[in-house]
Amino acid sequence: MRNRRQIHLGAVPYGTGGPGSHTLWLDPDIPGDASVNIDWFTGIARLAERGLFDLVFIVDSQFITPYSPPHYLNRLEPLTLLSALAVQTSGIGLVGTATTSFNSPFNLTRRLGSLDLISRGRAGWNVVTTGDAGTARNYGLDEHYDYDTRYGRAREFVELARALWDSYEDDAFVRDRTTGRFLDRGKQHRLDHDGRFFRVQGPLNLVRSPQGHPVIFQAGDSDQGRDLGAAVGEGIFTHAPDIPSGQAFYNDIKGRATERFGRDPDHLLILPGVKIVVGDTDADAREIEAANNAADHTFAAALEEFGRPFGWHDFTAYDLDAPFPAEALVYGERSFYTQA
Repeated sequence: MRNRRQIHLGAVPYGTGGPGSHTLWLDPDIPGDASVNIDWFTGIARLAERGLFDLVFIVDSQFITPYSPPHYLNRLEPLTLLSALAVQTSGIGLVGTATTSFNSPFNLTRRLGSLDLISRGRAGWNVVTTGDAGTARNYGLDEHYDYDTRYGRAREFVELARALWDSYEDDAFVRDRTTGRFLDRGKQHRLDHDGRFFRVQGPLNLVRSPQGHPVIFQAGDSDQGRDLGAAVGEGIFTHAPDIPSGQAFYNDIKGRATERFGRDPDHLLILPGVKIVVGDTDADAREIEAANNAADHTFAAALEEFGRPFGWHDFTAYDLDAPFPAEALVYGERSFYTQA
């Protein structure tokens, strides 16, 4: 009998509107405070669960400007939100974004492990390596880490997290009231990790969850990002512009996993992003799509977003019909190369 092929679905709630959907909040069916409204998120999670979706995925970032999408301006912290959703759902996966650049391994590992226990083994971690200079300044740094440092930290961070989640063996807690023995001390393991980026003694003060570790997701598309996903990822998010590009990405990630890291390629799922537009007919859906695109993809919105790869430099301040100021060009080049 041939193996059954299955499609895996994840819901990505953007509340009042993320990149490319700045005007979503104008929809009267969406609460104006959707991005911080736990009842709205609970409704979405329950609806996805009834629809047999595999997971709810919460994106995140930690730097904003006045031009950021509405959802980015005011949104709940992912692991706090998912902990609330964990007790309002029973079967759907709960995946949250957390950066390895601006978190402590012990603290984040404990928070993710707690979510995994609260949800009875439904937690996932979307590993990101934050390359936004603005975020760095929110953590007391003048510039963000370079590529090699970011991805080096990420690889070590994930390996360290997995070791911390294994601080206890599954049957370490005896809890024998007759003998008064709570813990089999030989099944608690101290790490004494001393790596390139982190030093952590351990052990983690948290039992393993029913699934052992939260599921690791990743979404990097640079060469280092693809290596990270191939090395540690179990679910890989991607946004391919067409089917051939998606197939090329799929083959590249699976090939890296096998050839560079000795992994079984079937242990990685590739999850391309799709946007669904619902209408009574194809023509109706196309009309809705065109209206949404016209509202969201304006020149003004593009100009406001243009500063993102330049350290969020504000390009709206310049006369667009005049030569670009030399002093601004120098700033822009410096910021661009910092980002690269």
